[in-house]
Amino acid sequence: MKLDSKIPQGPIDKKWSDYKNHIKLVNPANKRNIDVIVVGTGLAGGSAAATLAELGYNVKAFCYQDSPRRAHSIAAQGGINAAKNYQGDGDSIYRLFYDTVKGGDYRAREANVHRLSEVSANIIDQCVAQGVPLAREYGGLLDNRSFGGTQVSRTFYAKGQTGQQLLLGAYSAMNRQIGRGKIQMYNRHEMLDLVLVDGKARGIIARNLINGEIERHSGHAVVIATGGYGNVFFLSTNAMGSNVTAAWKAHKRGAFFANPCFTQIHPTCIPVTGDHQSKLTLMSESLRNDGRIWVPKNMEDAVAIREGRLKPTQIAEENRDYYLERRYPSFGNLVPRDVASRAAKERCDAGYGVNATGEAVYLDFASAIERYGKEQARIHHLDENDAKLVYKLGKEVVENKYGNLFQMYEKIVDEDPYTTPMMIYPAVHYTMGGVWVDYNLMSTIEGCYVIGEANFSDHGANRLGASALMQGLADGYFVLPYTIGDYLADDIRTGAIPTDLPEFDAAEKNVQDMIDHLMNNKGSHSVDYFHKKLGKIMWDKVGMARNAQGLNEAMDEIAALREEFYKDVKVSGIAESFNQELEKALRVADFLELGELFAKDALHREESCGGHFREEHQTEDGEAQRDDENFAYAAAWEYKGNPRDAVLHKEDLVYENIKLVTRSYK
Repeated sequence: MKLDSKIPQGPIDKKWSDYKNHIKLVNPANKRNIDVIVVGTGLAGGSAAATLAELGYNVKAFCYQDSPRRAHSIAAQGGINAAKNYQGDGDSIYRLFYDTVKGGDYRAREANVHRLSEVSANIIDQCVAQGVPLAREYGGLLDNRSFGGTQVSRTFYAKGQTGQQLLLGAYSAMNRQIGRGKIQMYNRHEMLDLVLVDGKARGIIARNLINGEIERHSGHAVVIATGGYGNVFFLSTNAMGSNVTAAWKAHKRGAFFANPCFTQIHPTCIPVTGDHQSKLTLMSESLRNDGRIWVPKNMEDAVAIREGRLKPTQIAEENRDYYLERRYPSFGNLVPRDVASRAAKERCDAGYGVNATGEAVYLDFASAIERYGKEQARIHHLDENDAKLVYKLGKEVVENKYGNLFQMYEKIVDEDPYTTPMMIYPAVHYTMGGVWVDYNLMSTIEGCYVIGEANFSDHGANRLGASALMQGLADGYFVLPYTIGDYLADDIRTGAIPTDLPEFDAAEKNVQDMIDHLMNNKGSHSVDYFHKKLGKIMWDKVGMARNAQGLNEAMDEIAALREEFYKDVKVSGIAESFNQELEKALRVADFLELGELFAKDALHREESCGGHFREEHQTEDGEAQRDDENFAYAAAWEYKGNPRDAVLHKEDLVYENIKLVTRSYK
């Protein structure tokens, strides 16, 4: 079944600058009569809340953290893309557009990606005006660096803290509006259901996480900006509280969920060390600018390293396999994340892994330190043949660019990454799938908008590095404020939405019944017990490589685990208080449904593309093999009760400005 063609999916000419001039806007005086609920206050939600309040709407903003400053956006390290061509290396709006569509393996909606590229330059100007301390060159101009999947330098950054600095900018803008009374901030509140009145999103049911009270909040529209669902794997680079609940509740109320199997495995993470871990740590992709990835060429060297008989610095240059440089000479270590991740898995599966578990490769900065050191020695007219001097000068350059990342690695691993190569391995990071939205960022529920990582719209089957911050701020600052006005223009005389309607009663009862069941269940296993079991199924059978047998098994095993969860989970404490075990239980209940739909989506997509790699569909040299004839569409799933009964709707992906070709980085 195809999505209704009447749903706007983008203007014919793909020009956002033209399109936004033809949508309805709300008279400033009338905005005072309109309430907008924003769920999630990371970069997308925070920027949206601040901008909507600045425009005059009354905003209610919700986050489960103790402050919007604690949103997971703070963890973004490497940078934010923008087509400003500051380096004079040929960058342009079209080139950013092309790189993003190609990086997503031609599974993104062309119109959305072009709009994203168009507004990218505005984001940098906005952030500089807010005082975000982006890195600058010696002369004072904003600096750029390269990221995977591109051959130009378009990534703006603030050392390894880009997300944190951008989030502080949005947070400051929010605080100004909170002070003016235009934003009502609800910290430590979690959305547990979406309320529909006459088919329109008109409010939410939220739980106060401090005292356990169930609250009703109404508005003329609801914006969901709660990030991705990577924690369905239990171990991921996401904050431990990151969850799918808000998006999943919207899905169960009628919002289609698109491409759940498009999940990104990031190649540059600190490897798993044992069952004791509760999360994984990302090492920024920016490190691949200067770090070289390798494993030993000889099996005996790899075995000796794993057994502790040999150190990586003892491996001669000619005995190192810089496998990305060998396989992809055009891009080298800067291939996209999905390509780099699969290449690392292939080397480790072949027996060349370098840590005790055999699941790690090296990220080495020795060459960069030497190169920068010699460059600095020449600049200062010093002896470039003095090894100690060169190391000192080179280390200072690397420390200036990546110092906090190196410090973080040393604190976690207890090894000095300046003298010993970092060990890295792929880990679940970002989710390209999410709630289906039209070009205006509205879901299939009228009045329910979904922005940032929570929607599916801009990245196709694989997100290029430094594009998450770009999409979040593009949606929040420059897209949603226009498109939501088009919808709200019809609500200027509606008046406040009362919360004593039967729809609110039913939604609150639905939430209370779920809480009562969990609290009264006399099970024997903790929530984490079930979450870890789900994560193992997902990683083993729905992870970096998938096949039909494993996916069918995963669906059955997840369904059985979900049934066991409801019978045997134990939630301690009481509901009418601060209860983190109950919080986790409510989130894991949704992961147990999402996981099954995730596997179903991966099973139905009989091709390999981006982060979705089916072992049955690969080229002779192990690359992803797309099927454009049969699968050039976004798969949007409609909820029908049981995840395996979800109904598929197809949105055909039409490419008018880019030719569909086999993606190559060689």
